[in-house]
Amino acid sequence: MEITIVQAVLIGLWTGVCLSGMLLGIYTNRCLIMATGVGLILGDLPTGLAMGAVGELAFRESEIPQGGSVPPNPMGPGIIGSIMAITMKGAGVDVATALALSFPFAVAFQFVITLVYTAMAGVSATATKALDNKQFKKFRLCCNLTVWVFLVLGFVIGFAGAMSAEGLEKVISLIPAWLNTGLSVAGAMLPAIGFAMILNVMAKKELIPFVLLGYCAIAYFKLPIIGVAILGTTVALLVHFYTGKGNKSGTETEEVEVEFEDGI
Repeated sequence: MEITIVQAVLIGLWTGVCLSGMLLGIYTNRCLIMATGVGLILGDLPTGLAMGAVGELAFRESEIPQGGSVPPNPMGPGIIGSIMAITMKGAGVDVATALALSFPFAVAFQFVITLVYTAMAGVSATATKALDNKQFKKFRLCCNLTVWVFLVLGFVIGFAGAMSAEGLEKVISLIPAWLNTGLSVAGAMLPAIGFAMILNVMAKKELIPFVLLGYCAIAYFKLPIIGVAILGTTVALLVHFYTGKGNKSGTETEEVEVEFEDGI
């Protein structure tokens, strides 16, 4: 599939809006949002949705950075991965393979974004100084400068990724079949790794029975996702109501009268 210049510009604009939107707290920099937009622009919404869903599973840890470690950026699978999955179907690139191939881009994009944050670190001090000097135009410019920089950066990334799709397809066509199969298997494992990293951070020993219950519901009872969600909601409500009633009825607080002397 060949991407036209209009589609490349639209992908660039969409990437810029999604990347700058994260500074406004509207979560447009998620894999599902970015991949859905790319799928609409390229006329293959099902593949875009599939790429976004798989990317969300694999990059769940990006929502919970640990300490000073910064996870890969979701633009990798959300933009580049979606472009590869849609335009390179003829070359044998499926969603799992595109997810694995987009991982280096995700790491590189995060380095670029960290560099931008570092370069813009002094803008807040400049804005404060402008406000003290009653230079309100300069103050507004400094306040919105990072958003505009991310908008331009996102456009460049999206436009360049779309225009280089044909070159990437030629490079990927040189990959041996056995390596392509390995990348597909690795890409299929990434969502499981994402969930494992989340469980490593959030799971407590008290919650292990619920994890095993969800696993058994899918692996052995073959319940669909909606069924597992309903089961999980039911268990959560039972635990909440019975634990709450138990705490209210089983615990009695005793009022202890404390005498104070000399104002102490």
